[in-house]
Amino acid sequence: MKTVVVGMSGGVDSSVCAYLLKQQGYRVIGVTMQTWQDEDSCMTNENEENGGSGVVADARRVAEKLDIPYYVIDFKDVFREKVIDYFIMEYRAGRTPNPCIVCNRHVKWESLLEKSMALGADYIATGHYATVVQLENGRWSLRSAKSIAGRSKDQTYALYKLTQEQLSRTIMPCGQYTKEEIRRIAEEADLPVANKPDSEEICFIPDKDYAGFIERDTGTHDEPGNFVDTDGNILGRHKGITHYTIGQRKRLGISLGRPVFVKEIRTDTNEVVISDNADLFVRELYAEDLNFMGISDVSGKESVMAKIRYNHQGAAAYVERVGEDRIHVVFEEPQRAVTPGQSVVLYKNGVVLGGGTIIGA
Repeated sequence: MKTVVVGMSGGVDSSVCAYLLKQQGYRVIGVTMQTWQDEDSCMTNENEENGGSGVVADARRVAEKLDIPYYVIDFKDVFREKVIDYFIMEYRAGRTPNPCIVCNRHVKWESLLEKSMALGADYIATGHYATVVQLENGRWSLRSAKSIAGRSKDQTYALYKLTQEQLSRTIMPCGQYTKEEIRRIAEEADLPVANKPDSEEICFIPDKDYAGFIERDTGTHDEPGNFVDTDGNILGRHKGITHYTIGQRKRLGISLGRPVFVKEIRTDTNEVVISDNADLFVRELYAEDLNFMGISDVSGKESVMAKIRYNHQGAAAYVERVGEDRIHVVFEEPQRAVTPGQSVVLYKNGVVLGGGTIIGA
């Protein structure tokens, strides 16, 4: 009998993941990763709305219902180093990071896989909406989840950093189902989290006040600077660059009598460039810190579908290698608010080819 460690977040997806794998005959071990909270905080999570009772408490109840071993493992140090410190550094550099991508690679997979192997496991599993596949070329990759059709639940974008070794030891059973089907399975199995609401926030910033978190965590405050237009004319004062991201319209703190948006963040001069919406559209971008999945590298000009943020639907483009760790992506149609720090993820026929971190347009 093969053993699989399931990362259990206390939510319905990871709970159904554990249930499905047990039904398939695996020996299942449940693990909750403490990343930024203490266990007592997880048990009484005051940030969980709509009657939630906490990550550890809910995951433990599910494990008891499924009659599987369950452990809580401390990953706070690696989460601090790989996720929180990175998040702060990127925002201070005028970029907009995606901490979930980094967490998936270095915490939920790298660190969890190491711990799981020590427990004698053959695989790890999560409740992500994606499917692990081995392609004809022998490489491991991810296929978009069933729920991609007319839905936005597909989670392959946030997983493109996973390595070949990590993928070869990963199972994601929820990718075969829609969210509605997962809820129905949870109800039929009488799992105690069947109707628990989804969480959409970054886990360590549930109030979505990123700038406030950075100030509280570091004990420092952003330096105010100038709002400028694309010609460099000063239009007003901003609160500090960590308060802004490309494409932002709300909470700018400036009124010009027309809708304006953040176009660029200049850390060298501490300026935030604002413009009309039309100025946010570009046809190309460059990306670095590459990771390839379905292919080992880009060969020539490769036609792809490219996503530039989690909720982007993807757009037709071609990609070519232009440096040792750099790709150039050119879209058929202009795309709005290409954002340094976010990732561009490349697909073909619903399979992830790879991607990288956007450095500019």
